[in-house]
Amino acid sequence: MQVTTPHDETGGCADIARHLGWIGGRWTLPVIVTLDAGPLRFNQLRRAVAGISQQMLTRTLRALERDGMLTRTVHPSVPPQVEYALTDLGRSLAEQGMQLGAWVRANQPLIDAQRRQFDDQHR
Repeated sequence: MQVTTPHDETGGCADIARHLGWIGGRWTLPVIVTLDAGPLRFNQLRRAVAGISQQMLTRTLRALERDGMLTRTVHPSVPPQVEYALTDLGRSLAEQGMQLGAWVRANQPLIDAQRRQFDDQHR
């Protein structure tokens, strides 16, 4: 029987860290949380996620589609319209992302104070 520890590269934290790496990417949660309100076309999504470039939005959407977080639907029109919508898995991530965001907002003053105190002590 093989025993894995939380820091074992064959299981435990290694898998979690790998997934948290892409979830914690700069644009993943903003895109997911934005789509939680409902399906959006590419340009609507680009306008809604402040600061994201067209290329980065394309990469982020492709990765999220690959991981099963969203669906991409092409509507036959001229020009073609592409709409993105969360899957059930994506909605569950959006819920967790909003909870994490609420935690950050609630604790930001304390975190800022702790950082100032640390920086003052280590100058």
